[in-house]
Amino acid sequence: MSIDASAGTTPRPRRTGRRIGSPWTGVGVVVAKETADILGGARMVVIEALMFLIALVVAWFSATAIRQTIGESPFLYLRLLTVTPESVPLSVISIIGLVTPVIAIALGFDAINGEFNQRTLSRLLAQPIYRDALLFGKFLARLLSLAIALVSLWLLVLGLGMLRFGLPPNLAEVVRMVGFLVATIAYGGVWLAIAVLFSVLFRAPATAALAALGLWLLFTFFWALMVTPLLSTMIGGPEQGLFGPNPAYLEAQQWLDRVSPATLYSETAQALLQPEKRFFGMVYLTQLIGALPSPLPTAQSFLLVWPQFTGLVAATIIIFAIAYVAFQRREIRA
Repeated sequence: MSIDASAGTTPRPRRTGRRIGSPWTGVGVVVAKETADILGGARMVVIEALMFLIALVVAWFSATAIRQTIGESPFLYLRLLTVTPESVPLSVISIIGLVTPVIAIALGFDAINGEFNQRTLSRLLAQPIYRDALLFGKFLARLLSLAIALVSLWLLVLGLGMLRFGLPPNLAEVVRMVGFLVATIAYGGVWLAIAVLFSVLFRAPATAALAALGLWLLFTFFWALMVTPLLSTMIGGPEQGLFGPNPAYLEAQQWLDRVSPATLYSETAQALLQPEKRFFGMVYLTQLIGALPSPLPTAQSFLLVWPQFTGLVAATIIIFAIAYVAFQRREIRA
């Protein structure tokens, strides 16, 4: 009589290679915990204090200069962000454009390698949290903290303008300033993704911070001064041709300039905060025929900078995707 050896035994579950549950389980928990730690930390308090102090001082001097020439432009609050006072060599948008990447790098350079060095990453992933949720939650928490800081600064500058001017901004100014705020958050997201990428690639936080700051210095200060003219000459030929400026050189220079996130952000800020801005790069005489010397409508300004804004968002997604792939391939030991 034969006996079935499998009788009475519990069948083993078949391994299909699929995850149990959603890979985003725990994202909300990671975002809430990381955001609370960041906003309550000494690093963020010091950064916000310095940023608010510098921006408010510049805004105060800008408002003083605008009050002396209050009849020159109907967009008082846009001029508050763009005018350069005599006592300070920078405008409010220039300071925001310089400080935002530094804040993003300071928030993200130790996002992952800090967990490695504290030997808490393996214990964290031992919880019902996938790597996807951990990395995505850390990035979203830092982006949310950066957005909170920028919105707070925007409200402070707006309140200072209402205090000095004695009247609220009109609807067109509010829409343009909100668009500028969203573009600033997207610009900070690019550098935050770069910082997170370096925190995945480099084990030492100091190395990740130096690499991110070096890339920021390259694209902010040296790209348009050194790299772009050299590459434009190699691609489009000499700067001057037989009949004047070389169009091929100017076109190559424009495309190479837009490789830098700083250029995309600068063009977006100019178009949104300066309504008279109508063109970027080369301007032919045929484009000026029929153009009225009046401010561009708000919708047209947004259409003008839509490619630049899309480029900032796309750069953030691509860089974060590279960090995601690198983190998924990273070996983690207890």
